[in-house]
Amino acid sequence: MAETVTINRLGAKADGVAETPSGPVFVPYALPGETVAIERDGARARLMEVLTPSPEREEPFCEYFGECGGCATQHMRHGFYQAWKRGTVEHTFGQARIPVETGALIDAHGEGRRRVTLHVRFPDRMHVGYMAARSHQIVEIAHCPIAEPALKEKAPALAKAIGEHLKSSRKPLDIQITDSETGYDVDIRGHGPVEGKKRLGLINLAADLDLARLSVHGDVIVERRPPAITVGRASVVPPAGAFMQATQLGEETLAALVVEACGKAKRVADLFSGWGPFALRLAERSDVHAVESDQGAVSALDKAARNTPGLRRVTVEARDLFRRPLLLPELNAFDAVVLDPPRAGAEAQVKQLAASKVPLVVSVSCDPATFARDAAILTAGGYKLETVTPVDQFKHSPHVEVVGVLRRDVVKKRR
Repeated sequence: MAETVTINRLGAKADGVAETPSGPVFVPYALPGETVAIERDGARARLMEVLTPSPEREEPFCEYFGECGGCATQHMRHGFYQAWKRGTVEHTFGQARIPVETGALIDAHGEGRRRVTLHVRFPDRMHVGYMAARSHQIVEIAHCPIAEPALKEKAPALAKAIGEHLKSSRKPLDIQITDSETGYDVDIRGHGPVEGKKRLGLINLAADLDLARLSVHGDVIVERRPPAITVGRASVVPPAGAFMQATQLGEETLAALVVEACGKAKRVADLFSGWGPFALRLAERSDVHAVESDQGAVSALDKAARNTPGLRRVTVEARDLFRRPLLLPELNAFDAVVLDPPRAGAEAQVKQLAASKVPLVVSVSCDPATFARDAAILTAGGYKLETVTPVDQFKHSPHVEVVGVLRRDVVKKRR
């Protein structure tokens, strides 16, 4: 049954929030000040019609917007969108009662996403596309306008070709496609191991599609060309399916902020280093010790460092920092520590840092809430959060990266 409500504010996920006698109702794609017709389902609602549009509303540029769950904010004017996204970061730190200067939001979308994950499902016929918002239903797409030019139309076509090849199993597939400097790097997930004729068939398919590398759950089926990524002076071949920043400009922006913050630090620990997007750039001016749990990423970083002339000393260590964080004697050897943990944050490690003598911590996070939690531990241990810079590489979504600089008010005397 339809009802009419007025939107009071935006929520953290970009939903319009209407305050009603029965409590807040969340309305996707609605803006503050708008009067809208909705169909309510508990605290959530479906937008039926915008009766009184906001002056901050604009026409979305993607024909799939509103169905596809990948974007949430294409209906917002750019200035309004930027202010809202920066405001979500300020609100998070306000709730955590951490005083901090929040910098301007940096647009790091660049040419678009350099990696996309398309889903292939077989409820009846084959469906290829992205998930609908808050649903497992597939929205079939022929192109993605927020992807890099090389992926906009090519990625759905590649996913469809791979789905056709594997459709006999009728298993749900997630096909991750990365645009590397030497071609497409594709990792198939959901199928399980492939052997014998099926494996040979995938090798032939990779040649037909001219893929640089094809893997299944990180198991490399064939590498026709190393899928290289340039990182500063270095060239890296990340492990199949390894984590990667969403956009090239996003990685470069985050790395530039990290390198600038570390300044003239002689010895830097890069924790949760991945395959080296920060470590290899830091090594142009500092000795770096990189720590990461994934052995494949550690090996890729080590190989890239060894093959790049002109870098300072780079050492690597495969270590689970959730279970075995660096302890005080190890930490106190560094002039700066860089943290870039997963969304869950780095609580065990920051507890050790809070008791350490490390003068400077540079923290990068894709989740301002866990960043604020970890920053609170560090500030309680004597650090001051000097600046927070929000970086918008997940443009048109509610997600935002933050880079924070924490420095000890009084540097503890080293032993």
